[in-house]
Amino acid sequence: MFAVEVRDHIMIAHSFRGAMFGPAQAMHGATFVVDAAFFARTLDENGVVIDIGRAHEALKSILAPLNYRNLDEVEAFRGLNTTTEFLTRHIHEKLSAIARTDGLGRAGVDLDRIRVTLSESHVARAWYEAGIFDDADAG
Repeated sequence: MFAVEVRDHIMIAHSFRGAMFGPAQAMHGATFVVDAAFFARTLDENGVVIDIGRAHEALKSILAPLNYRNLDEVEAFRGLNTTTEFLTRHIHEKLSAIARTDGLGRAGVDLDRIRVTLSESHVARAWYEAGIFDDADAG
């Protein structure tokens, strides 16, 4: 399996609902390092998994509406706990949609899967990994 990974970051604010979150129920901030890995079983005719520049631009475009935002105020997230795990799935869905339209410089059907990892500190991270067509109906 071949992979290409790109990285960016976001700075957000949010709060959580539920006693299990303890002090994180209050408004707090987070800076996430975001890694997106794109997997393929073969290289294309150019010898690459995807166009790394397009992948980085795609990730940046998905993160831009979240950066420096209070996620509690983002309409699509209203009433949801925007946990690290939740955000990995959200970003994966958006990247998958771009891949399905061949927006990464290679036919989406040629890609095996995408993994999105959010590191919230040097000791904790979460990721979501699935095929790009697995989320096709998730919206």
